[in-house]
Amino acid sequence: MIGKLTLIVVQATLLTTILFQIIPANIIYAQPSAGLDPDLAAAEKGQKIIKVRQDGSGDFKTVTDAVNSVAVGNKVRTILSIGPGVYKEKIKVDRSKPFITFYGQNMPKLTFDGTALKDGTFDSASVIVESDYFMAANIIFENTAPEPDGKMNLAQALAMRISGDKAAFYNCKFLGFQDTLCDDVGSHFFSNCYIEGTVDFIFGSGKSFYTDSELHSVAKDFAVITANSREKDEDDSAFVFVHCKVTGTGNIMLGRIWKDRARVVFAYTDMVGNVSPAGWENSNPKLSNEYVFYGEYMNMGPGANTDKRAPFAKKLTEAEAKPFIDKTFIKAETWLLPPPNL
Repeated sequence: MIGKLTLIVVQATLLTTILFQIIPANIIYAQPSAGLDPDLAAAEKGQKIIKVRQDGSGDFKTVTDAVNSVAVGNKVRTILSIGPGVYKEKIKVDRSKPFITFYGQNMPKLTFDGTALKDGTFDSASVIVESDYFMAANIIFENTAPEPDGKMNLAQALAMRISGDKAAFYNCKFLGFQDTLCDDVGSHFFSNCYIEGTVDFIFGSGKSFYTDSELHSVAKDFAVITANSREKDEDDSAFVFVHCKVTGTGNIMLGRIWKDRARVVFAYTDMVGNVSPAGWENSNPKLSNEYVFYGEYMNMGPGANTDKRAPFAKKLTEAEAKPFIDKTFIKAETWLLPPPNL
């Protein structure tokens, strides 16, 4: 018995030694499951940290310089550890640099003041991400352009545009007014996030799952959370909000028709009382209501009453809601990982 116990202890000690030799200090790896995309599983085995510190104590002082240092065709998880402070930069991660993580220390703010007038709507974003397998944790994304007053042309101002596939955001804030977050294309996951704006402050045609997040209107009167741009029946994308909160000011619409195959689902979400009784609207007479999919399931709060909802909105049955209200909707089992623990 003693001999067996000694052997077990020796084996355990040897295994521990091997693990410490393989895994660098200060990084805790997610355990990749057997079902992960092969390229992602390989990237997670060779993580690299780049420190961004405004005081010069890191590898770079700006996020832009850190991103530029990443090799084209990057194949390893590259974590930009971003120190506290306000970084006034227009940042772009192009599609040639996958597997990048922005990890904030004490919620750094990445901010700029681009507008559609200066840059075009889609390029007005303070941060643009076009690469796949992007991740952000503990970051504030902000556009400081003035709130549109109805008189200014092309006043849309994005805080973030995410156009890469298989991106995840944890504990992030998105601050702006009109068009705050361009959830453009690809599968995306948002957890414990705060998204603020006035009109269409989540827009695009991403296939996205939002959970435990707050959607906050700062509008003085008319407010719209979503403008989904799904255009084809065969497109399997949608904006899905599960266990979220709708808060803030103004007469809040959950969404309005931008393209006539728009698809948005709210489930188990707490809605403030100033959500419009109609909930949804079509402000464009050229677009049909016939093919939109605006679904609600088991929501709560004074704004969740569906008795006076727009006729093209749908109170979903359990069977109708089921395909949307789990992370399998975005095939999370093949790519979604938790943020690193630095």
